[in-house]
Amino acid sequence: MDKIIAIFDTPVFINITSVFLLFIVIYITTKVLHKVFFKLVNDNASKYKLKKIITFFGYLVFVFGILLIFNTKLSGIGTALGVAGAGIAFALQEVIVSVAGYIAVFSGNFYHVGDRVKLGGIKGDVIDIGILRTTLMEIGDWVDGDLYNGKMVRVANSFIFKEPVYNYSGDFPFLWDEIYVPVKTNGDYIYAKKTFTRILNDEVGDFANSSQISWDKMIGKYNIENARVQPMITMVFDQNWITFTLRYVVDFKSRRSTKSVLYDKILTAIKNSNGKIEVASSAFEITAFPKERF
Repeated sequence: MDKIIAIFDTPVFINITSVFLLFIVIYITTKVLHKVFFKLVNDNASKYKLKKIITFFGYLVFVFGILLIFNTKLSGIGTALGVAGAGIAFALQEVIVSVAGYIAVFSGNFYHVGDRVKLGGIKGDVIDIGILRTTLMEIGDWVDGDLYNGKMVRVANSFIFKEPVYNYSGDFPFLWDEIYVPVKTNGDYIYAKKTFTRILNDEVGDFANSSQISWDKMIGKYNIENARVQPMITMVFDQNWITFTLRYVVDFKSRRSTKSVLYDKILTAIKNSNGKIEVASSAFEITAFPKERF
């Protein structure tokens, strides 16, 4: 019995018990804060940010609490932090950089939950931002187009310091896209241009008008060219055919479906043009065959 009581009186047991109690207190406190702030905030995006911030500070308090518990003299806290910091920095370099990346993501406005990004060579929609990793719902790979392939990929936050971060929906929620239509040179190219312009205005004109507001804000925020947001038709020609380039803006999540609708309208217009517009294609003429040798 005396040995058991002696074990309970040892500094090691007291410190371990203190760490356990500290964990329980911080865990309960963070859960309570989550519920309190969730009742005060209605916006889901704000709730998500508050949850992440409260959780992060909970981890921070827990780490400093451990340092205080295992440091017998408060006056030596600086030395303890220095020694512990040096050891942690050496052994957990990638973890520390990932935590720094987590802070940079929120403070530097790199991306938010719901954004479509390319991070660490992986392209997808951000569905969660953790302290160490960002979770993406991947698009592409074996799937042709900007559609989900079913893989959830967790990328270390440290990648924001190592590679460029491509955000397809950052300050403005649209992308520029283009369609190329080859047309025979003996057709009515003026009629073709008017037809393609009408199709673009009918299908994406309203979205272009609303996107112009976001682009005007971008111009005021950054020193960038006042690029054209409204639909635009350009053309080039050579000895084979005329190539029309249909340029337009589209929602970053509707790129493939919008292109499909435009192709359908374009093919219908070509079919109903009574020969004024004909799709061009390559043709090869064989003038001679090599002689067979026996």
